[in-house]
Amino acid sequence: MECGLSDLPSPVVRDDEVTVAARRRRKKVAFPSPGSPVASSVTPARSLLRNTPASLYRQAVTPRVPDVSSILAPGARTPRYAHTPRSTIGSLNLDDSDWTTSMYTSPVSGFEDTSFFRDDTANLSSALLKEDDPGDAAAASLFPEFLTSFLKHSSSAVFELLEDYQTLCQDKVDVLQSVVLRAGQNSKTAGVCWLLQQENYSWRLIASLYRDRVQLALEDDIMTDMVVPSKSEKVVVEQLFQRDAVIRQSQLVVDWLESIAKDQIGDFSDNIEYYAKNVCWENTLHTLKMRRKSGGSFTVPLVTELDPDAPFRQQRPLADLDREDDARLLKNLFTLIRAGMTEEAQRLCKRCGQAWRAATLEGWKLYHDPNMTSGSIELQPVEGNPHRGIWKACCWRMAEEEQLNRYERAIYASLSGNLKPLLAVCESWEDCVWAYFRVMVDSLVEKDLMSSGMAHQEVETLPREYLEANWTMEKVFEELQAAESKRVLDETKEHYHVIQKFIILGDLDGLLEEFSDWLTASKPLPSHLLRFMTHLVLFFRSLGFALKEEVCVDVLKSYVSLLIRDQQTDLVASYVGQLPAEVATAQYAAFLETVTQPELRPHCLQLATEAG
Repeated sequence: MECGLSDLPSPVVRDDEVTVAARRRRKKVAFPSPGSPVASSVTPARSLLRNTPASLYRQAVTPRVPDVSSILAPGARTPRYAHTPRSTIGSLNLDDSDWTTSMYTSPVSGFEDTSFFRDDTANLSSALLKEDDPGDAAAASLFPEFLTSFLKHSSSAVFELLEDYQTLCQDKVDVLQSVVLRAGQNSKTAGVCWLLQQENYSWRLIASLYRDRVQLALEDDIMTDMVVPSKSEKVVVEQLFQRDAVIRQSQLVVDWLESIAKDQIGDFSDNIEYYAKNVCWENTLHTLKMRRKSGGSFTVPLVTELDPDAPFRQQRPLADLDREDDARLLKNLFTLIRAGMTEEAQRLCKRCGQAWRAATLEGWKLYHDPNMTSGSIELQPVEGNPHRGIWKACCWRMAEEEQLNRYERAIYASLSGNLKPLLAVCESWEDCVWAYFRVMVDSLVEKDLMSSGMAHQEVETLPREYLEANWTMEKVFEELQAAESKRVLDETKEHYHVIQKFIILGDLDGLLEEFSDWLTASKPLPSHLLRFMTHLVLFFRSLGFALKEEVCVDVLKSYVSLLIRDQQTDLVASYVGQLPAEVATAQYAAFLETVTQPELRPHCLQLATEAG
């Protein structure tokens, strides 16, 4: 496309100082987090027990893939993840004694308007600032609140209990973020906030995966692996997700990680301002028009055409400001795709005059012609991309092109299952797990299409390491243990990431072994982590799992000791009641010996009677 676009208006020439100021961005603070190493070998996941009371599953579980477009869409997920704008809190070092001195990035750094905090939250945060330890003061009520929720749902749907846990954690995170914002760099409060945010994410993951696993156990006797032949890519992949628990749960992990990223960026896209609105590369266009009018030449060579491939084809650059705009746009587009917001990324492309780039993000859709099977006289619209194979091969080659911006390569790597360029921009543990699981789902889908005879010829030209990769969940975490990034290696050892790993693998034996190691370590566990471990054990008990009883008892005893130490006397009896009878009697007798106030002893005995 020649650049003779004289009818287009010239852009307003931007002043250098204004441009620099407008482009200034705050740097995010990364928090190192070394901890105890995680065992590389894991115990194979065990199946659900058959004696689980059916009443516990009264709540409806996640439906099995009613529409494959809601699974494979880069920006789609199941409706259980309701988006609430959240802030980014870096991972804190919770395993070292000095973790409370880590820095904290304000949840609204860079924005002057903080009116989004509710008045009641602001008033509460003002009161908390008067406490010696605002973080502990704000989160202290979680201990009785968790017990109240546990007792309320002890004989009802277990997944409602998990929703309550998530709500309780998120409410406290909202308050603590307000406290941190008002108190400044209060690192200990930031540490408590990070703990509760990770706990919230963990409950979200557990609810998502175990809804599916519980449903799988209940339907195991009636499900079959029969595949109905189809000429539709969409139908073939829907059947794959219906019958294959591994790919279905891997996609749930991708959804979970994207929901976390979406929470953290909040209204990110609404806060992006670009100079270009309707014209792409306006500064290059303006320069070329000025050169044509003057008839002169410039010392710095520029592209002479403005089609999307011109810079790469001509091996000539754009104007400096356009290159800066493009680099910033591509990074923001990847951020949106990482959060599962592909449609928002497409809208951003169009807003910046790059509708062609929005179109390149559309080709992943599986082809489906309903007219082949409907039998209806009236024609119905065809879905998806009939040339998806060509599109995917092009995406793969773009991801391999080293001359392109690394975020542009990562965008197309995520769409084509090309792992290496995708990992190149992944900075955290969550980013890397997302990249691996996204590639694994992509690979398993293509393999199934190939085995059904529906693979595109162009897809078969992709490298053998992609086509022949045998991805498993265990292999993903083995690869993470060998990551090159020190930050990722450190984050694999964080308590909550270790727990999340074993939850994803369904390896409860390995998880309880970790619990045992943590309890016997010389360094005490954070109180909120111990509370989480206790209620996680109680949740798995309610599902009827056969757990390592001695470890469960140790977890409960440690939590009871914590409650006694913190003088939470009204809570002790209920948790002691979860211990075996002989252990419970000895434990409560020891507790009563510590009660020195005569008026409290009858009250404690009454609580023990009520707890059974």
